[in-house]
Amino acid sequence: MENRTLERVRELIAPIVADLKLDLYDLEFRGGTLRVTLDTPPGSERGVSIDEISLASRLIGRDLDHHDPVPGHYTLEVTSPGLERTLRTPAHFQREVGKAVNIRLRDVANGERRIQGVLVSADDRGATLRLESPPPDGADERTVTYDQIDRARTVFVWGPQSPKQAVSRTEAT
Repeated sequence: MENRTLERVRELIAPIVADLKLDLYDLEFRGGTLRVTLDTPPGSERGVSIDEISLASRLIGRDLDHHDPVPGHYTLEVTSPGLERTLRTPAHFQREVGKAVNIRLRDVANGERRIQGVLVSADDRGATLRLESPPPDGADERTVTYDQIDRARTVFVWGPQSPKQAVSRTEAT
């Protein structure tokens, strides 16, 4: 799908997404599927509910049927990015600063194909990670440009169990 068509779709659905007080996290067309990924605004403590996804799907589908911006047949998929979300754009990386990420590089650099760590900063050119496993040279941070990245995603880290949860679990046994 050409960029002009995606931009037209973006223009059509942006007011719907804004009215629902959600963010358009991503928009892509691949393999006959138009995927609209919605998220809560940055800093929100909650995720997108199934009811919000369902309502957004109906409203977006209705507008796309009415305006028909996508040539040919396609499948509309309205979704949320989930706990472990794909990072494709500088805005995605900037939004996830402070979170654990896993990056697969396009080319092996210094014997590394994958790097994992906490995203400490991101700008329009690249992202900097505090490495989970620093290399032998002792550098604990690594900056990669977006053109070096093949795939990137956040990594959900399970938090430690609180002492109260541990006590109630042992009392139950």
